[in-house]
Formats: sequence, C-alpha cells, structure tokens
Amino acid sequence: MKDVLIQWPNGQQTRCKAGKDWLQAAREAGFSIPTGCLGGSCGACEIDVNGKTIRACIATVPASKSGELSVELASDPYW
Repeated sequence: MKDVLIQWPNGQQTRCKAGKDWLQAAREAGFSIPTGCLGGSCGACEIDVNGKTIRACIATVPASKSGELSVELASDPYW
C-alpha cells in the first residue's frame, strides 16, 4: 500500500502505510490519542480525519487520493 502523509494536531508530520492502525500510527508519531474501552463503544478515541469523525481504536489509516490526511481531536467526543 502507498504511504500517506499525516498532519497531527501537535504539528508533527509523519508518513505511514495505508491500513496501519490509527493508535499505532499516532504512537509512532509521538501523539497520544485518548482511549477508553478499545472496542469502539465509548467514543473516547474519536478523531477527525479530513473532517470525518472516526473511532481510532477500531479504524485504520485510509488511502488518500491526495496522499495526505489531517488529524484533529474530535471537538465533541461522544462521552
């Protein structure tokens, strides 16, 4: 799979392969995504990826036509 450039909320930019777990990609970038249940139920790990809210504990880094993704912490987490 193709590498994706990720812009993290802390200003860090990293590259990783599409399909990598979001929590692992964040950890490798030195960015901490809050977690709770690690099963997708609680919503503590919600992040906004290019404006779309996902639950990082059950999602993987998607392929991107532009080759870039912008991540922000969800502004209104479920919990």
